[in-house]
Amino acid sequence: MLGSMIGTDAVSLAGKVALVTGAAQGIGAAAAGALARFGADLAICDRDADGMRVTAADVESTGRRCATAQLDVRDTETVEAWVGELASSFGHIDVLVNNAGGGFYAAVLDVSAKGQRSLIDENFTSVTNFVRCCVPLMPRGGSVVNVTSIEASRAAPGFGIYASMKAAVESLTKTLALELAPRGIRVNALAPDAIPTPGDEGLGDAVSQGQREAYDLKVPMGWGHVDDCAGPIVFLASGLARYVTGTTLHVDGGSLAASGWTRRDDGTYSP
Repeated sequence: MLGSMIGTDAVSLAGKVALVTGAAQGIGAAAAGALARFGADLAICDRDADGMRVTAADVESTGRRCATAQLDVRDTETVEAWVGELASSFGHIDVLVNNAGGGFYAAVLDVSAKGQRSLIDENFTSVTNFVRCCVPLMPRGGSVVNVTSIEASRAAPGFGIYASMKAAVESLTKTLALELAPRGIRVNALAPDAIPTPGDEGLGDAVSQGQREAYDLKVPMGWGHVDDCAGPIVFLASGLARYVTGTTLHVDGGSLAASGWTRRDDGTYSP
């Protein structure tokens, strides 16, 4: 009986509006394109105007609309003003993907007060900015997807403040899931690892001292692709995940499960 209740229409996002932050490249760009291909109109923002034009063209090639804004997600007033404009043009927002974020490689004691404030605002305050603005525009069935990181679940030497903020977003995700459940809005987190993106190129070299293949051995399935995150985001946004809320979906090729185990050439593992 259950199978008869689930059809292909459950994954359709036709008639819905999705907002994706940090959509000029990487996971954000891939997510925006995938959401459009499943029927959603898009609103995207980033500081990179050139990158956004490429993403917008990808969205529009599917026949969907795409509103863009060059802005800093840390700027609360600017975010409020833009979402207010979207309320006038779209009328509602069904899906919010809080993807924008970033960090730099430095020991906690080497991070200045200004640097710490920037990390907090980019990775946590940006999420609360958009949640506060978008949730009032969400009808029942709405979905919030917060992109965190595997670093929220383990120690992160060199990325302590960044990882702490990602852990904070995961905690916030659980609380929001409970607070918004009466409104029929679901809130989940996506925790990627080993997904190469343009913004992470320098960080990977800093951590592995230029030996990226060394990290590959720590990921059972090897390096992934931004599309490996776009698919789960579509799932969490769609009716297929209508009873999924307050959870974190790890998209990491088994990295968290490995927890220090390293893959040998013959496919076995060493601790």
